Amino acid sequence: QVHLVESGGGSVQAGGSLTLSCAASTAVASDYWLAWFRQSPGKEREEREGVAALFTDGGNTVYADSVKGRFTLTHDNANNMFYLVMTSLNLEDTGVYYCAAAGLGLIPRSYKSWGQGIQVTVSS
Repeated sequence: QVHLVESGGGSVQAGGSLTLSCAASTAVASDYWLAWFRQSPGKEREEREGVAALFTDGGNTVYADSVKGRFTLTHDNANNMFYLVMTSLNLEDTGVYYCAAAGLGLIPRSYKSWGQGIQVTVSS
């Protein structure tokens, strides 16, 4: 099971940008899904919503409707890293972001490996 660690969170004003990084302890298999999930304020961990996911074999990506055109998930296979580039942030993007691996698309309960989570706060 791959160990994941997020970094890059913090506070940003609405309209700003932030990039989250996720470091994997080992190389990710060539047919894995990598994903980012978000736990919004006031919601339980089980209510995490899928934000973006990428299939490493071919690079197919899927995004939640709420972030399409604003967020980009990229994968650096050589360095066992993947990233979530977030632009045009709004207040609804506030939450704890988790990276995950070895699951299916944007289905959180399908994922086997999770990072510890990192806070992103967007202010007006």
